[in-house]
Amino acid sequence: MNQNTPSSEGRHEDDSALSDVLASLMDYIPTIPDELVEHYVAKSGFQCPDVRLIRLVAVATQKFISEVATDALQQCKARQAAAVKDKREKQQKDKSLILTMEDLSKALREYGMNMKHQEYFTDSPSTGMDPTSMKE
Repeated sequence: MNQNTPSSEGRHEDDSALSDVLASLMDYIPTIPDELVEHYVAKSGFQCPDVRLIRLVAVATQKFISEVATDALQQCKARQAAAVKDKREKQQKDKSLILTMEDLSKALREYGMNMKHQEYFTDSPSTGMDPTSMKE
């Protein structure tokens, strides 16, 4: 018997588990709407009429976003802990956490994604202001 091929029992259990997961996706309503997932899946060139597969992609996307957000939170906590160590005499009384682009960029970098935010340039200080609010 070839040791590289899985036994028929193991394959049957895997197929059964996959069938159970796919069946449970019919009743599950993911956080990311089916229409949004269908749009981006179609935009990438993949057409799938099976709602179970669309929901599976939504669940995987939701998990990825959750992991990135958790990592960004850890980056934020580490940044604020370093700031408190630098300024021992000025203890922060406000414990609110503020997510910055730097935190998010560091978290995404761990997943092989480089994010750069657009720099903002203006020709003059009044660019983008409502003309009625400008004083002459």
